Amino acid sequence: MKYISFLRNDGSATYGRLDGDKVLDLGIAANPVDLKAAIAAGNLDALTGGDTFNYAEVKLLPVIPNPDKIFCVGHNYESHRKETGRDKVEHPSIFTRFADSLIAHGEEILRPKVSTDLDYEAELAIIIGKGGRYISQDEAMSHIAGYACFNDASVRDWQWHTRQFIPGKNFPTTGPFGPYMVTPEEAGDLSETHVISRLNGEVMQDQPLKDLIFPLAQVISYVSSFTPLNPGDVIATGTPGGVGAKRTPPVWMKPGDTIEVEIGHIGKLVNVIAQED
Repeated sequence: MKYISFLRNDGSATYGRLDGDKVLDLGIAANPVDLKAAIAAGNLDALTGGDTFNYAEVKLLPVIPNPDKIFCVGHNYESHRKETGRDKVEHPSIFTRFADSLIAHGEEILRPKVSTDLDYEAELAIIIGKGGRYISQDEAMSHIAGYACFNDASVRDWQWHTRQFIPGKNFPTTGPFGPYMVTPEEAGDLSETHVISRLNGEVMQDQPLKDLIFPLAQVISYVSSFTPLNPGDVIATGTPGGVGAKRTPPVWMKPGDTIEVEIGHIGKLVNVIAQED
């Protein structure tokens, strides 16, 4: 099944189940208030809904607009580790994003007025369904509510001011997330599924998920060891090689560009670059 967060015609936020080109509004009085709460309740697939909308006509929100925590894994493909010159490590490199950096499929990524070094990073995002602490790798996959596309768009000069990534990873509008969440049952085996980015139609990144240095289960187990995971938490699992910063010359996203992240049947996330006023 696929689920989205979106705005009704009156501007109120809701969430729904996507079936073909129709969306069933699940944000009715008898149901949890939003998709995060519905995931936490544990009965998402059993919820009945209200009105039906045409998917093409709704204004999407980030698939989880209000996660408690967003974690990102750095250098989690060998191709990206090599192009950045990073040493091999025994543990995942983890940094955080803020929820107010997230935007939806179709919204504009704003290049900030303080930089022109705006880069793309295509990633698979995990959405946590069942929370926990010290989750074992054997149990980790059962804690996933679903998957979505993520673009960890990065303001590189701000990322590289120091060894701490967080400034360059948290400018407003730099976290495209969506368009929808695909449940594990529908996603199936993702090992051969490729993570692809296209800038103005040109393929920039293309690598299968089986090439992750730290697999999904290991990442979930590791993160849950230093902090409790909650339903609706998000883990962006890393980007393949081919980022703009490591090309010769560097390729930066500029106003008017279109960036796509496509991950098989997990979906295609498309955003246009605009300039911050």
